[in-house]
Amino acid sequence: MVSAPQPASTSSRLGRRDRPGLDEAVETVLGPGARLREAQRDALDGLETHDTLLVARSGAGKTAVYAIATLLAGRTTVVVSPLLALQRDQVTALRAAGLRAEAVSSALGARRRRTVAEAVRRGDVDVVLLAPEQLAREDVLEDLARAGPGLLVVDEAHCVSEWGHDFRPDYRHLGGARRRIGDPRVLAMTATASPRVREEVVQGLGLCGARVLVHDADRPNIWLGARTVAGEAERDRVVVEAATSTAGAGIVYARTRRQVEDLVHALGAAGASALGYHAGLPADERRRTERAFLSGSADLVVATSAFGMGVDRADVRFVVHAGAPPSLDEYYQEVGRAGRDGAAAVAVLVHDAGDVGRNHYLRAGGTPRDSTLRRVLGALPATGAQHAPTRSEVGARAGTSARTTARVLGLLAAVGAARGDGDAWCRADDRSPTTVLAALHEHHERITALERSRVELVRTYAETTDCRRRVLLELLGEEHPDRCGTCDTCDAGTSRDVADDRVRVGQDVDHADWGRGTVSVVEPGRITVLFPDRGYVALDADVVLDSGLLTPLPGTA
Repeated sequence: MVSAPQPASTSSRLGRRDRPGLDEAVETVLGPGARLREAQRDALDGLETHDTLLVARSGAGKTAVYAIATLLAGRTTVVVSPLLALQRDQVTALRAAGLRAEAVSSALGARRRRTVAEAVRRGDVDVVLLAPEQLAREDVLEDLARAGPGLLVVDEAHCVSEWGHDFRPDYRHLGGARRRIGDPRVLAMTATASPRVREEVVQGLGLCGARVLVHDADRPNIWLGARTVAGEAERDRVVVEAATSTAGAGIVYARTRRQVEDLVHALGAAGASALGYHAGLPADERRRTERAFLSGSADLVVATSAFGMGVDRADVRFVVHAGAPPSLDEYYQEVGRAGRDGAAAVAVLVHDAGDVGRNHYLRAGGTPRDSTLRRVLGALPATGAQHAPTRSEVGARAGTSARTTARVLGLLAAVGAARGDGDAWCRADDRSPTTVLAALHEHHERITALERSRVELVRTYAETTDCRRRVLLELLGEEHPDRCGTCDTCDAGTSRDVADDRVRVGQDVDHADWGRGTVSVVEPGRITVLFPDRGYVALDADVVLDSGLLTPLPGTA
């Protein structure tokens, strides 16, 4: 394995900065007289000695956490951020707070890249932002290792998880990159993460003894509603009605590019000028739309989920979904773009029966071909080999693209057949290719079952007559026993004060056929249980509890 270069000296790493105390660092980043929010303080407490996963809602000030931590440590911080646009916004905010921040990306020219690399090696950069793909580059790893970073921040950490709606294979290789740059402390952050996603983030990043901090994801200022429709024509009519009945800026999320264009036209016909945004548009047009919306010169955008991370406008008054997203994590991330100023906002989901089938199709991704898996596996040397190839060398040997190589190595690592140390890869055991392929197919079947169950959770949310907010938050892993009073079911009077007092959210249960599981949500007459190998399953509460088919286990909630 490649050994890391020695880090720069302490005086070089500090870059001639004096290390401030906590109060001074808070004022530097947040302004005079500012006080830390609860989530920020919790994350900073113990970060010096423990890896941390922080799950805190949008607008909780997560960027300020690592900015303050950087000043307190007096060492370089490396931030893995998935989008160039998001990196640009973060660089601007960090520089405004007085930190020396740089983004490293393929968009930099050769001369600018060399200048930034030299500054990083000298320790003259406080915060380095880059996409996970950059950490597959040996030159980038060397530069970061020489800087001796004290903190590795993984932003949008749900991308680590195969259960995360924005899964990025390169995120799965960050544990090895961490070791390669000197094993700094890790702060992983995301706005929402169900218990399953949290577990995969901790495992995927190799966090040891990690603190998992989950702060209230509720956004009580956002009224939640859902409408069931019959067909596309009624869906578009209801979406236009919802978007035009609420004053102020808003986002309409569509499922397809064609649907974006149809809704832009329909809104225009209704007197509401809207911009369209999807991945099929030219990059310049997408950037113009994004800038227009974020600056306030345009107030309505119809977009696919491509209009996502990095969209941060405080005064968005409504988010309307024209069709159900494939997961509740994704839905709540998108809903969270409304009402960031704390004022009242509205989120409406308009769905029809066909959404579930379409989402099952979208989630039914296949594995790479067996021949591809065998070639990548065959390109890896045995454990303990004198030379472990880099990811690009593995791809060259196997004849696979960079993306396919990253994906296959991630899969092999998931079943314990491959191991990466920084960007050096080898076999993790001596199982035969046939045995490894069998393990990969079994892994794929399990993930497919779990994905199908996640799709069904969206239907549970959309069709509930109980408090919609309670069901949403409990499906996302939070206990929320009280009616919210700010959703359509509470307005209609169908919400219950107590859904069922025989089981509790978070309680372990034992099913006669499926074994042990955990209660995720409790509704009148129905409970949803997460089973490790079957995913989320909705059960008739009276049938399974009265018959003894499901047994609550004491002391586990």
